[in-house]
Amino acid sequence: MFTGIVQGVAEVVQLHDRPGLRSIELQFPPGFDQDLAIGASVASDGVCLTVTERPAPGRARFDIMQQTLSLTTLGALTVGSRLNVERAAAEGAEVGGHVLSGHVDCVATLLSVRQPEHNHVLRIRVPESHRDYLFARGYVAINGASLTIAEVDAAAGCFEVWLIPETLRMTTFGDKAAGAALNLEIERSTQVLVDTVRRELDRRLGAWLPALQSWAAERGLALPGGAPGPDRTGG
Repeated sequence: MFTGIVQGVAEVVQLHDRPGLRSIELQFPPGFDQDLAIGASVASDGVCLTVTERPAPGRARFDIMQQTLSLTTLGALTVGSRLNVERAAAEGAEVGGHVLSGHVDCVATLLSVRQPEHNHVLRIRVPESHRDYLFARGYVAINGASLTIAEVDAAAGCFEVWLIPETLRMTTFGDKAAGAALNLEIERSTQVLVDTVRRELDRRLGAWLPALQSWAAERGLALPGGAPGPDRTGG
């Protein structure tokens, strides 16, 4: 379990690709790896990875499966890439953000960055499969950081988050420009609620639901429906 409070930024110092598997070595910020053992979990840009080796103080190696590489942004890593990192939460730890599993639901696209005074606003487009789970004032995890959604533009399939200077200092978001790919993990209680309502509508309306959705679409309305999103990935 993770809390979505990023504890620092790590840098990729080595990459080794084998058929179906990539090994990466990360250099952590000072003090991050204290008592970090083989088998421990570290959220890296929101993806739960398991420590496989400790080659030197301040460093750790991780193995990443091909499915994880293809379903997250980790497949695009190169030496020098920077990632948000968080250690797994200890029992009884304060949850300053919201509870995360480290299983990424989808990859979104950063459309634009605005910088009003003392703020940093990211506008992000989400795949259609996960748009129903996003609500203004709700939570979402972006590259492992727990953030509050400021507003949702349902018609455009976008949402915005506003970042304070401290968030920029502790994360890689200040490096991101339009076009960047971002790992998203949906807040689980929201997902459960939306999926439950969707299943209940399907059960109660049955064959009538497509006709109702068509009727609503003609009037610029939207009814929930459709298949759930793709499998999540993580350690």
